[in-house]
Amino acid sequence: MSQLTMIALDLVAVGLLTFALYFARHRRRDLLVAYLIVNVGVMAVTVMLADSAVGVGLGLGLFGVLSIIRLRSSEIAQHEVAYYFASLALGLIAGLGAAGVASETTSLVSVYVAPALMAMIVLVMTFGDHPRLFRAYRQQTVTLDAAIADESTLRVRLENLLGARVHSLTVSKLDLVNDTTVVDVRYRLVEGARSARNTGTAAPAATADGAHDNLEAAQR
Repeated sequence: MSQLTMIALDLVAVGLLTFALYFARHRRRDLLVAYLIVNVGVMAVTVMLADSAVGVGLGLGLFGVLSIIRLRSSEIAQHEVAYYFASLALGLIAGLGAAGVASETTSLVSVYVAPALMAMIVLVMTFGDHPRLFRAYRQQTVTLDAAIADESTLRVRLENLLGARVHSLTVSKLDLVNDTTVVDVRYRLVEGARSARNTGTAAPAATADGAHDNLEAAQR
């Protein structure tokens, strides 16, 4: 396996990760260039540093600088952070593998283990981010038009509103002046409520008890 073959494998892997997995499932175009450049940039720098006499020291300094760069988008979800890390990991593995293949002491790690690790990362993202995996489980921040301090009453209100079984809830804000409650809720949709949502009809319990409740921050 040549160095160019390892680079080509990385481009195929990051292409599958970004276009076949991320964009096909989440349809967010602006992050595609970020994932691609993180992967290719890390791979290129890793290959160059591995062939350099000052690779270790310069590499530690470079990644130290990169570690202070923050993700500035206010709408980066956890699964998108996972794609960032997967893209970076693919570039790093491919860069080290390409450098190892180019060296005189080519090892089994460079020839076999590196491609296997890259394939494993893509497979993990394929199944870990699959839309059918725990698809009934949701998370939302809900603003209720009533100040409810009692957790049992709040749980019943949320279950009627969402048509779901609430597994956990955390009150973020209880406003007794404006008579509102902001709560982070983790829940599982019941089959009847899910069917009602798919057909575009509202669940009776939700319309009877929560007509003026406002759902914020759609499911993550």
